[in-house]
Amino acid sequence: MAARHVTSPPRSRPRLTFANGQLRRPAALRFRLYRSSAAAAGPRRRRRRIVVSETERLSYVGKNFDGGAAKRNSLCRYFVGVLNKDSGQMEVYNAEIFNMQPLLSDTVIPDDAKDYQNKSFREKVDLCIEAFGTSKQKRALNSRRMNAVGNDVLNTAVTKAAANVIDAKGVTALIQDVAQDDVQNMSVFLPPCHEDADKPEHVYKFEDILSPAEFEALKGPAAAFINITPEEVTKKTEEKSHCSFVLEELKFLPVDEKSRDHKARCLWFLDILIKFSFLKVIKKKHPMGPECPHIISRKLMKNFTSLTYNNGSVQNLISASMKTKIAAYVIALALHINKFQIDLTILQNDMKLHESKMMDIAKAMRLKISKAKGLPGLENDQNHKLGTLSLPLPAQKTSGNQRKRKKMN
Repeated sequence: MAARHVTSPPRSRPRLTFANGQLRRPAALRFRLYRSSAAAAGPRRRRRRIVVSETERLSYVGKNFDGGAAKRNSLCRYFVGVLNKDSGQMEVYNAEIFNMQPLLSDTVIPDDAKDYQNKSFREKVDLCIEAFGTSKQKRALNSRRMNAVGNDVLNTAVTKAAANVIDAKGVTALIQDVAQDDVQNMSVFLPPCHEDADKPEHVYKFEDILSPAEFEALKGPAAAFINITPEEVTKKTEEKSHCSFVLEELKFLPVDEKSRDHKARCLWFLDILIKFSFLKVIKKKHPMGPECPHIISRKLMKNFTSLTYNNGSVQNLISASMKTKIAAYVIALALHINKFQIDLTILQNDMKLHESKMMDIAKAMRLKISKAKGLPGLENDQNHKLGTLSLPLPAQKTSGNQRKRKKMN
């Protein structure tokens, strides 16, 4: 039977919309409508209505006045039709639209309200996710809470284990173990040290720094240093095209042809090492330019870089530990160049290292440290530190960082 549209006296009926979703089972809900009393002052107050409803989880409230009124076009009238299934007739009423908002405060008992106010913003957001979040948000919340529990358990276990170790070994023994580990870690980045050597030049053998094939490959690029003139050295100093140590040593090249050639090759490789230490990520096949021999480029990439995976590709990186290794090899080569006594401060400035870092490396290499006093050109500079390699080698000492650690304990 077709429904017939029948007009009715001008009575109003509420039409409800829910702010946070749609009802799945509207018949399971009960609603209450509250009207203003007839004695209320003014016609506007007498037209005020409040609709409330309660579900298993939340309470909802909607009103047709103040900020709770639903937004609608004031030039339009809204109607709602009620169909009588038995008679097939529909009664039409004026519609009042209510926007039902969840009333969170009504679901919290007074004792819990204080606890809720004391919760952090993160905890309140988590409560909202539990009530209204998507499945993905709820899974992420559960994972984060499980990780937090796991971290707490781990921290408790680590703290307990550390306390047991301290009780068993004592603080002094642990500090000694840490100092020994630091020495061993540093030795990984040092050139091979021959403690039983009978001469200083055999402590750090030249062949461990440059192999015969690598030394031979330096003949071509080092030729410019062999025949360099004092005017060219002055020009290079003004241009700062090389590090200070190299520029200073170029002023005192030996007259003997063989010794001059040997020193020139060592200076060229030392200059390349220092320049190489300033790079971060190696992106070119020949990072030091085409004039650098292939065997030297391969040595730099193999011995003084570490592999890292970034953006789907493997890259060569000069990390802090690799820079320490480069500094150690620079010191060893400089010792061979300058008769096993070098100005550590000049090398430190060339490599842009902190003095404490340079001193730690020098002490790990068993050098004797002294102030540069009374040397030509340094009489007025008391801040320079000299490193000397002499026999017998001094015993290894803990670094400044380890001494600080001991004081703190």
